[in-house]
Amino acid sequence: SNTDKLVSCLPYLFPLLDGLQFAGALVTQNMENPVAVVTAIVYSLYRAVPFGGLIAFFALSFLSNNPSINRLVRYNMQQAIYLDIALFFPGLIAALIGVISPTAIPPALSELGNDFLFFSMFAAVIYSVISSLLGQEPNKIPVISSAVESRMPTVEMFDSSGRFIPKEERKPKDDDEKKNDKK
Repeated sequence: SNTDKLVSCLPYLFPLLDGLQFAGALVTQNMENPVAVVTAIVYSLYRAVPFGGLIAFFALSFLSNNPSINRLVRYNMQQAIYLDIALFFPGLIAALIGVISPTAIPPALSELGNDFLFFSMFAAVIYSVISSLLGQEPNKIPVISSAVESRMPTVEMFDSSGRFIPKEERKPKDDDEKKNDKK
């Protein structure tokens, strides 16, 4: 439904807000732009909530495993989590380099790297939101989408009584079943 399509876009606020840490120079250098001002205010409010990111992470993680929620919504919750996790590693590396040698990375190079990270994440979010609004799973983000696909439950994971079947015990599909799935 249209409501599910709109709701499936909301989880991307999580990586978008966390990704704003890499857009600091873009926002602070354009404070005459109303979008930059609103972005700075929203980011400040998000960071003002103690453990807000951690709460959002656990909420999305818990809800994405609820089979009563639309699959597109659950898929996007899971993908938003993975996008946010992907942002963690560059921030960690930059922080470690900053502690080891504060002058190791020139400010211009650091700003260029931050801009690249932000725009890469922003492009992934825009792609995901547009795909979701069209009712399609945004499953073309390299590495992240395949990781999400592997975590999403499928019909083959359950027996006729609705009990989960471990991967090792599932019956492999024969060639005819694989062809029918592609149709």
